[in-house]
Amino acid sequence: MSGDLSHLNRSGEVHMVEVGDKPISRREATAEGMIAMQHSTLNLVLSGETPKGDLLAVARVAAIQAAKRTWELIPLCHPLPLSGINVTIDGDEALPGLVLRCHCKTTGQTGVEMEAMTAVSVGLLTLYDMLKAVDPAMTLSDIRLLRKEGGRHGVWVR
Repeated sequence: MSGDLSHLNRSGEVHMVEVGDKPISRREATAEGMIAMQHSTLNLVLSGETPKGDLLAVARVAAIQAAKRTWELIPLCHPLPLSGINVTIDGDEALPGLVLRCHCKTTGQTGVEMEAMTAVSVGLLTLYDMLKAVDPAMTLSDIRLLRKEGGRHGVWVR
């Protein structure tokens, strides 16, 4: 790790990184996060008997929408033409809770890590919003990048 912050210019001022001279390549990133809840809440979700309907479908759509709009939410992100977004949500009895994963793809000049992590964050917040009346003590945690590939740094795996 170089220690250089690419979003600072030589004068130390914040700026958007110029990516126009970078080669176009396939870029992919996978991120995940968790929402811990009471066992009874998890059972409600897994049985499909939540008061607000199919909340897993709503959370997947929210995550996809967030990935597509990351550039509008994170000030120095570039708008990217995403070619693929896959969101999965799995129950985890040991947590207890849900694990949300997002895999984003593009062909471009900058990576999709922020899109994957933004999707995870918004998907988890959507789950919280739809379940808060049942379990307001839920906790979002461990939002993290699992893998990225493409660009000059190649493949990185947690």
